Amino acid sequence: MMTRLHLREPASVALETLRAHKLRSFLMLLGIVLSVSTLIMVVSLISGVNLYVATRIANLGSNIFLVMRFPIITDVNEFVKATRRNKPITWADYEFLRDNMKYALRVGAQANAVGRTKANGQTVEDTIIFGVTANMGDMKTEEPAQGRYIADSDNGQRAQVALIGSDVADKLFSGRDPIGKEIDIDGRPYQVIGTGKPIGSVLGQSRDNYVYIPIQTFLKYYATSNTSLAINVESQGGGWMSRTQEEAQMLMRAHRHLRPNEDDNFGVLDGGSLVDLFKRLTGALAASMVGIVAVFLVIGGVVIMNVMLATVTERTREIGLRKSLGARRTDILLQFLTETAVMSAVGGAIGVAVAFAFAQIVAAKTSVPMHVPLGAVILALVASTTVGVVFGLYPARQAASLNPIEAMRQEV
Repeated sequence: MMTRLHLREPASVALETLRAHKLRSFLMLLGIVLSVSTLIMVVSLISGVNLYVATRIANLGSNIFLVMRFPIITDVNEFVKATRRNKPITWADYEFLRDNMKYALRVGAQANAVGRTKANGQTVEDTIIFGVTANMGDMKTEEPAQGRYIADSDNGQRAQVALIGSDVADKLFSGRDPIGKEIDIDGRPYQVIGTGKPIGSVLGQSRDNYVYIPIQTFLKYYATSNTSLAINVESQGGGWMSRTQEEAQMLMRAHRHLRPNEDDNFGVLDGGSLVDLFKRLTGALAASMVGIVAVFLVIGGVVIMNVMLATVTERTREIGLRKSLGARRTDILLQFLTETAVMSAVGGAIGVAVAFAFAQIVAAKTSVPMHVPLGAVILALVASTTVGVVFGLYPARQAASLNPIEAMRQEV
């Protein structure tokens, strides 16, 4: 009870000081506010990007991984070596995995190119054209809103049929039902058999500007010597992912006759690998911002220390009076430390509020993903309060060490 009473008075004094000296309080807390708001904004951006990547970009589907020409490569020299070593993924590679994998639930294939779509006098540029096997409909996260997906019979006949994205449907058919209508894809007629559910955008770029056609039709019109497929493999469950990936890697090495001492000339990629890559990139960004936040915190701490030293001088007579009435050295020390901690906490709270409001505006008005995690808020408040205590320790000790007799002689 006594401790609460001892803490309540200096906390009230600190808040009253902030209200009474608004300009001085603003200048004193500016460094803390800037450091906390910078910290929250950076963490919000990083957290938002990581969450966005996990849910929108790296979401390959449940228990699905890809066998591709290249793995994730972050070194330029390694990439140059891989371009010489790694061969395109071929239809024969896909058939070998499809026919020999035991742990896989499904094995599908896809390829893509960029083209132009036309209908009813309208044109859509930069449409992503996917060639897919029929079972990709069971693995991809995109689903038909109406109509149907590509069927095995479409691939068998190399049929010129297409499932189109919602952007393509809206721009080319303007609210009319596109099912059964004809669409021109790079100068060739296709019949629309379905439309996809809207997906949205990634960093402002629409993901609904696409068409799906049978992969055999795709290979007929778009295949070149450098065309490389992406083999999608779905494991039987989360516990089977690692062994299914190992099986795919072993079969690909066997099919390509690689010796034990030779590196893989292909890549195996899952959603977790993409998320880890982005976390490494955003982690580097966070590390680079630590210095800026630290500078702001130090500046804020120095300002608080100087203001509190001036406060000790102003209140010298008060300190002497309290000591003469029985206040101990620790009481004076605790009083001034509490005042600086409260002031810093207020600055931290203002910084959190500013950063949160700014993050909400950015998320609402732009395509930049922002997410303010609770842990970052707690960290910012603890950091700001800690800075106040550390830099307020010297003024508090100066106040606590004053001689009460000398202090009482101080002119008001």
